[in-house]
Amino acid sequence: MSSSNSKVNSVFYADAYHPIQAGSIDGTDILPHDNGIYRALLCANSGLYDPSGDPKIIGDPYCTAFVGRLSHLTTEETLRQAMSKYGRVKNLRLVRHIVTGASRGYAFVEFETEREMRRAYKDAHHTIIDDSEIIVDYNRQQLMPGWIPRRLGGGLGGKKESGQLRFGGRERPFRAPLRQIPFDDLKRLGISPPPEGRYMSRFQVPSPPRRERASVDHEDYSHRRKEHTAASKRKRSPSPERSTDQRRRSTDRKDRTSHNHDKHGRHSSRRDKRSTHHDHSSDDRSSVDRDRSHRHHRYSYEHDRWSPSRNSLSDD
Repeated sequence: MSSSNSKVNSVFYADAYHPIQAGSIDGTDILPHDNGIYRALLCANSGLYDPSGDPKIIGDPYCTAFVGRLSHLTTEETLRQAMSKYGRVKNLRLVRHIVTGASRGYAFVEFETEREMRRAYKDAHHTIIDDSEIIVDYNRQQLMPGWIPRRLGGGLGGKKESGQLRFGGRERPFRAPLRQIPFDDLKRLGISPPPEGRYMSRFQVPSPPRRERASVDHEDYSHRRKEHTAASKRKRSPSPERSTDQRRRSTDRKDRTSHNHDKHGRHSSRRDKRSTHHDHSSDDRSSVDRDRSHRHHRYSYEHDRWSPSRNSLSDD
């Protein structure tokens, strides 16, 4: 009894798309039960639908999120503003009717990185945009093998009123089967059997497909390198206000240097003038001293020559 209760609360999700399995509530049906499944099975077996043949598909599928159940009043600008909360939106395509141009109620939003897409996949699911509760899924058109769109009888989800419910997706996962699993018939039809022993809880969020590890590392390295380069450029190229302040400081420094140089030149010229004046004064004083010494010597000589007392002494 406990095992049956645990199975009731256990679910699993489809990794590849098969129209017959998508129409089964537990993923074990081997016969289609509505006309839409017949149409989708015909398209799958005859190759009438090519997921990569849509010329409007652009961008990286691993960075693109599918947004459904949009209000018909929601515009590209409103959706871009709402999805920008989860990352940088690179491209956005709101699908419109080819004749009337009215919104079809779903869109594809490409983000700059896979990490930002996963953030929107996790946090934007069941949020409200223009009074409408949206659903967010990964880009199954390009990433899910065997995908058939809703307009050809395939797709996922749906409403009970339509009578064409499709299971295996995020909104309506497969329930763990309570009956015996027909492994041989599923293998003959090319349907993956339920993963016994590896069921998930209803409250667990299924992870979208991941890119190969080498590509993820290259993307993260490129993203970090771009951020580092942008930061280095911001450091090397100062803001206009900072550049103006630097030029003003440089001009003030030059003015102070020129002022100090002029002031030093004036002081030097004053010192030179005082030195020249001092040299001239010294020369004048030395010439005066020489004249005085010469006159004194001459007077002394004449005095010694005509002194009476000396003459009288010499006579004695």
